[in-house]
Amino acid sequence: MTDALLEDLRSGRLRAAVPDPSAGDGWRVDSTVKEAILERFRDRRQRKWSAEEAFTFVDREALPPRPGPSADVRIVPGGTMVRDGAYLGDGVVVMPPSYVNIGAWIGPGTMVDSHVLVGSCAQVGAGVHLSAGVLIGGVLEPPGARPVVVEDEAFIGAGCILLEGVLVGRGAVIAAGVTLTATGRLYHLVEERMLTGSVEQPLVVPAGSVVVPGTRPLGGAFAAEHGLAAATAIIVKRRDAGTLARTALEEALR
Repeated sequence: MTDALLEDLRSGRLRAAVPDPSAGDGWRVDSTVKEAILERFRDRRQRKWSAEEAFTFVDREALPPRPGPSADVRIVPGGTMVRDGAYLGDGVVVMPPSYVNIGAWIGPGTMVDSHVLVGSCAQVGAGVHLSAGVLIGGVLEPPGARPVVVEDEAFIGAGCILLEGVLVGRGAVIAAGVTLTATGRLYHLVEERMLTGSVEQPLVVPAGSVVVPGTRPLGGAFAAEHGLAAATAIIVKRRDAGTLARTALEEALR
């Protein structure tokens, strides 16, 4: 992978996954981009990097920090790191400390709050709010696997964990503390059905859904005797005016 390709990722000209209405879930993975990123990780050389003399660290030479953002991107000081090859759209705000890995794509006007991890190749849309402590897993292998996708205007609550290519549809609201994985269960209380995914076709959260944490009882006499239950996620309603009011972000914070 050449530095020209890093520039293409940084500028948004290249993406690890792109919206594609012809694809089954609306997204197409570009495995060649992911393979090129993975090739950089195979370069074991290390280099000392410094920023204004006061901040020094050692990392892979082939994976440098992202050059300083433009005037349209706000990265608040305090320990944030954005690797080169990550795209930040106009109006993105990154609060400290946060980490954005190579290949990630973050759309215009998105708020990345404190202690957020945006993993390699993750795709985060425009106008999204990633609340404090959100973990969005990265994926490079296998190259054809879909990265985690959070579509436009979604709200991801504090402490949420999204892993293994989960797709959060446009405008969905994920309440604090929800964990979603590719093969996890998502109970749709409104439509009285269960949504599941697979490694090949990860779980999809329908657009506009409001997802909250819940539990489901475990089977067997021992579980029943001790009242054991497993954590799960539940769609309780569609996003409405009340939800919008609760998830609104003061424009001044941007």
